[in-house]
Amino acid sequence: MNVLIIEDEKYAAERLKLLLSKIKKSICVLDVLETVEDSINWLGNNPWPDLIFMDIQLADGLCFEIFDTVKVSTPIVFTTAFDAFAIKAFKVNSVDYLLKPVELESLIRAIDKFEMVYDASQRSNEKINHLIDQLVHNYKTRFFVRAGRRFKSIQTSEIDYFFVTGRCTFLKTISGKTYDLDYSLEQLEGLIDPGVFFRINRGYIINIESITEMINYSATRLKIKLRSMEPNTEIFVSRDRLATFKGWLDGR
Repeated sequence: MNVLIIEDEKYAAERLKLLLSKIKKSICVLDVLETVEDSINWLGNNPWPDLIFMDIQLADGLCFEIFDTVKVSTPIVFTTAFDAFAIKAFKVNSVDYLLKPVELESLIRAIDKFEMVYDASQRSNEKINHLIDQLVHNYKTRFFVRAGRRFKSIQTSEIDYFFVTGRCTFLKTISGKTYDLDYSLEQLEGLIDPGVFFRINRGYIINIESITEMINYSATRLKIKLRSMEPNTEIFVSRDRLATFKGWLDGR
């Protein structure tokens, strides 16, 4: 069973992983995410797990914001220190609602309930439907931009990367030209092909074809060089996106 943990408290996440390992050796924790933003990115760029364990109050907001952006069909076990959100939680694929600290017995009951309600064939069909949704998604093929007093259309295939400076969003082309956009990076993530573009940090979405060099600084620091990048500019893959980024490069 593949599971995803969305939890911003490191101790709670580690405790949950430990308890899951005690219940079944076959349970594989695919990743641990701490924010709404990272959860949206992960779900948009990875095969979905069989089950999600989700805290309600995350580092950057309530988990329900995830469902405003991503259509989540995977069953969810909510884990929280509060019971105020129970009714709302059961409206979004909830299998169970566990109060912290999560106890082994209650976790076992939640797993048993999940396996009883969601059999293997149903989970397989959900994964297939999710993959079909990804395949038929119509991603943007061009962007309409201003060039001085004129306008032009830029093919998405000509874009090396998108970036943010201050409160403005820009795109950089293969030829090194920069144009401003009326989209945020969050909006762009839902418009462009996640197989080609990846958001490496809060300020950059890059095209896989634009990468010219990757330098490993440490276990959690990866420096990226892009073909149209300005000299002396340094950009890094953020720590919380590094594992997903490596999977993206590997085609997973």
